[in-house]
Amino acid sequence: MPSDPTLPPSWGTGAIPAPGVMAVDWEERVNFDRLRSYRVARAREALERSELGALLLFDMNNIRYLTSTHIGEWGRDKAARYALITRSGAEPILWDFGSAAKNHRLHAPWFPPESWRSGMVGLRGSVPPDAGLFTRAVDEIVSILREQGVGDLPVGLDIAELPMVLELQRQGLDVRDGQQTMLDAREIKNRDEIVLLSTAASMVDAAYHLIWEEMKPGIRENDLVADVNRLLYELGSEHVEGINAVGGERGNPHPHDFSDRMFRPGDTVYFDILHAYNGYRTCYYRTLNVGLATSAQRDAYKKAREWLDDAIQMVRPGVGTDQIARLWPTAEELGFPDEMEAFALQFGHGLGLNLHERPIISRLVSLESPMELKEGMVFALETWAPSSDGFSAARIEEEVVVTADGAKVITLFPADDLVIANEY
Repeated sequence: MPSDPTLPPSWGTGAIPAPGVMAVDWEERVNFDRLRSYRVARAREALERSELGALLLFDMNNIRYLTSTHIGEWGRDKAARYALITRSGAEPILWDFGSAAKNHRLHAPWFPPESWRSGMVGLRGSVPPDAGLFTRAVDEIVSILREQGVGDLPVGLDIAELPMVLELQRQGLDVRDGQQTMLDAREIKNRDEIVLLSTAASMVDAAYHLIWEEMKPGIRENDLVADVNRLLYELGSEHVEGINAVGGERGNPHPHDFSDRMFRPGDTVYFDILHAYNGYRTCYYRTLNVGLATSAQRDAYKKAREWLDDAIQMVRPGVGTDQIARLWPTAEELGFPDEMEAFALQFGHGLGLNLHERPIISRLVSLESPMELKEGMVFALETWAPSSDGFSAARIEEEVVVTADGAKVITLFPADDLVIANEY
């Protein structure tokens, strides 16, 4: 199947769907066969455009993109699962955790049974290299590369334990950066990926309505974090990666966390909700005030909104990320000594199976190394503005789809003006 990213023309002028999470027989929602075929085709095309003979993948996001398998978030930091695809045209092979391989043979028919194998290496060093698992794994990989005619070509690797890298090199393989090749593949989303991203965002719409209802003096940041976690899982979330809840005097500088601080009348509070639906992630900030707001707080919000709207208006195919980054204030204007310390306060980042994909938009990197926006990209744009009161700050974020006609926003909880919860 060719990796055609063409989006329905109606998406440029109408709403991008966020259908229910169930499968139904009376309308097409997400076509998972089309999704799986598209992702494998994109990976193959990116591999063909590279100098690599194969991609060896340990990154859970790349493994899922290539194989459409998932065994739970507990596996994300283990570096134990790995997949291989070569430019020979053969089907990818996945070495999964123990009995998961047998499970895939039973329930994942999109690859032949021999694609699903059990494998294990080091579990972040808990199994020492002298146990021989790295050697055994690389022996098998080298044998497959030779069988498929790519044994003399470089191998792209995304992430791995150092003993794995050393063993690949010891056995004569030319190991190169494969993460960039996979990011090439993943940067353009097809219609099914965009529907999954939109559906994930719709769950956060509901979470912000819950926050708006519950936010009042005496409620703590962590109380809302707990309630939002429960709601998201009830709605069908696969994983809640994190929730920032930053209120009152904690707002400046941004601490990127939550605490047990109680809300007080007049607090400005900003939240970021990061979760995944069928693997596809959100990064979705909103700022609300408790009961009332001062003119200084409203002015800060207005600044953050203007910077964000200017960026959204700039989004269209062919625009460089440097053009957007230049619209935002410098680190010094925000009260920071340099762009490294102000990083991610005025920020754009691709969304997909990972929280940070292409494009990355920041004054730290985009002015000197710009990327071109393309139709089918999906990314978040986020701004932060400090208040003149010295401690409050506003933070707003929108997720956008790049269409031929410009940006389509898929984060819909009201944010044109500062929202007051339980207004007095």
